[in-house]
Amino acid sequence: MLNVAKQPMTNPMWSEPDPAPDAPRSRTSSFSTGDASDPAFAAPGSASTDKVGARQAEDPELPWLRINWEIKALVPIACVLLGGMLLFLLATLSWRDPERHIVLLVAGAGAVAICGALLVVLTYTVQRPMVELQQKIAQLGRGDLDVSVSFARRNDEIGDLGRNFNQMVTQLRESREEIERLHRTQMSRAEHFATLGEVATGLAHEIRNPLAGIAGVIEIIGRDLPTTSPARAVVKDVRQEIARINHIVTDLLQTARPHPPKVRKSDLNTTVEHAVMLGRQQAMAKGIEIALHKDPSLPEVEHDSDQIHQVLLNLLLNAQQAIDSKGKIEVTVERKGPNAVIDVKDNGRGIAPEHLPNIFRPFYTTKGDGTGLGLSLARRIVEDHHGRIDVTSSVGKGTTFAVVLPLQRALPISTS
Repeated sequence: MLNVAKQPMTNPMWSEPDPAPDAPRSRTSSFSTGDASDPAFAAPGSASTDKVGARQAEDPELPWLRINWEIKALVPIACVLLGGMLLFLLATLSWRDPERHIVLLVAGAGAVAICGALLVVLTYTVQRPMVELQQKIAQLGRGDLDVSVSFARRNDEIGDLGRNFNQMVTQLRESREEIERLHRTQMSRAEHFATLGEVATGLAHEIRNPLAGIAGVIEIIGRDLPTTSPARAVVKDVRQEIARINHIVTDLLQTARPHPPKVRKSDLNTTVEHAVMLGRQQAMAKGIEIALHKDPSLPEVEHDSDQIHQVLLNLLLNAQQAIDSKGKIEVTVERKGPNAVIDVKDNGRGIAPEHLPNIFRPFYTTKGDGTGLGLSLARRIVEDHHGRIDVTSSVGKGTTFAVVLPLQRALPISTS
């Protein structure tokens, strides 16, 4: 029988070349298992170890994660070494020696035991969490958002997966609650507007009919008064109040029962110019200047000129009311990408930050003589044009309302 154990085993693949006679023998092996740039192999006191220390200070779970990764890295190495030992025994031991049979059987039994233990560990650490996760995902798919996984407390990547899953479910649950709250708010608002529509229709008949009679009588009185009569000033004030009441009733009707816009392609510069002309007549009495900057290169925009005209009059009126003394309002028309933008900028008092989220709500006003319907109606008209109204304000410096309209109403509004 060939005695292999007494023969020296050499392998050219693993043997190191003899160093040169004069070369000093190095204490470090030519085979390296790490990179010097890796913090795990950095020298103490180096920048890499400082980074690792900083990361461990920021995240107390980092050492446990490293230990788990090291254990999992040792599992395949142990299996390879165990398999190599068995192959070595099979190749070198004689089957005729009973003692070696016993050694081989013990080694095989140990290998089976180790593999079984590894299977148990893998089943406990990987398979059970995955089965639980699959069950929770199935519950989630059925609409049950009151679910969570129990392995989220683990300090490894499986635990990270569990924590991310629980966080996702929490966010979904909060989103569903927010959607339900918004749905209830919208339903309440729809009922509110339905009731408002019925009330507004009755008010239109109950107020406008006698108002028309009063306006007719005032016109007759005004014509009969002498030119030099001081009562003419009173008649003028009454006319203005009648016009104001009529405007309030009109806003109330349009808010309660809106009409869809009758859009057609037309020059937006002309629509804005007509609104500015009317706004200037009201602003002259307060010494307010209104400047208009048009964009001659702006193409025709699909819009309802009457409704956009009304929006601009509301914005100009708000700007005038925000200016205490002589001030300036700038109206700018320009194209921004696929949108046409109308900026109405004033240098008035500005809007306090706590009021900004509510200025477009119906009947919300900070003015003593306002109804709180102008901005609400303006926003809805613009939204019916598939546009939006943006507002920026600074207390003591002024406010800018930006009416953004798509050049083609059939296209959705662009955020650019």
